[in-house]
Amino acid sequence: MASETRAPREGEELNAPALDAFLRGALPAFDGTSSVRQFPGGASNLTYLISAGDQDYVLRRPPFGTKAASAHDMEREYRILSALHPVYPYCPRPVAWCGDATVLGEPFYLMEKLPGTILRRELPDGLALDEGAAAALCRNLLDVHLELHTVDYAAAGLEDFGKPEGYVGRQVHGWSKRYRAAHTEDVPDNEELMTWLAAQMPADDPRPALIHNDYKFDNVVLENGTGGLRIIGVLDWEMATLGDPLMDLGCSLAYWIEAADPPEMMAARMMPTHLPGMMTRRELIAYYLERADRAGVSFDFYYAFGLFRLAAIVQQIYVRFVRGQTTDRRFASFGQLCTILSRRAAAVAGGTASI
Repeated sequence: MASETRAPREGEELNAPALDAFLRGALPAFDGTSSVRQFPGGASNLTYLISAGDQDYVLRRPPFGTKAASAHDMEREYRILSALHPVYPYCPRPVAWCGDATVLGEPFYLMEKLPGTILRRELPDGLALDEGAAAALCRNLLDVHLELHTVDYAAAGLEDFGKPEGYVGRQVHGWSKRYRAAHTEDVPDNEELMTWLAAQMPADDPRPALIHNDYKFDNVVLENGTGGLRIIGVLDWEMATLGDPLMDLGCSLAYWIEAADPPEMMAARMMPTHLPGMMTRRELIAYYLERADRAGVSFDFYYAFGLFRLAAIVQQIYVRFVRGQTTDRRFASFGQLCTILSRRAAAVAGGTASI
């Protein structure tokens, strides 16, 4: 993971003396000066590699600049790590919490660094997956997801972490509201799609679960030295809540670009889900539903919603760039990505594209 870091982006540097003062109080064995590197990926909360003495940690904090008041709740994210780590072995161990915004300008927390491999758009050097290994990795990814959905969240002390009743409706109406608020003239208005989603909403799931809401290859850590197959960690719990596990899977499918997808979808690919042996979306759904004992579920709504929600997330980031609230050039093309995702969601809703 250290090889994936870089010096902090301009404007995203951390106050080194203030950070070191905090670390000396939070880490009993540390009494020196830390070094800070930044993980350059991600488009929401910022993530840094903190080396303090002979130990490495990961620091998470909200982005700099103007942002939604209800977003980037670091304390909530720290709470779920604290509650979930003892019962879900893939959850990183939380180390320290800082709610004092005068230290780094925003609340932040520290967690253990999991040494391993994270898959990005292309496989990293030294990792090769034949068709059998790629299929096995897909099964492992789904098994770990399913394991999360079977966690006894009440026993873990997370029964008040969300409200399963009415979850689908809140998601559809909430993301529709956010999309309209972030709309710019160079992306689809998605009004017809939002109307379709509101009309197609399924009833409340009778088996609500703790859901991740951003579960995908680049949010899991693969153990080094095992051929890239064993998952040892799940990262980025920012959007986790209690809700419909099928909605969780639908949101994951929005990232899943397969080899037979059209060129515009392939251009939006973020992970190596197109490689030979990787499951198709239909295969992923069939495997999950069989293992979860949920036969006969139609998935068009969940997939279309996942695509729309991802389009809305992308658009919320893009509009910040358009309005000058962030200068990160990575976000300049997010309007195009929003358009690709919106058109795909509309095609699924309209029956002209299949899962």
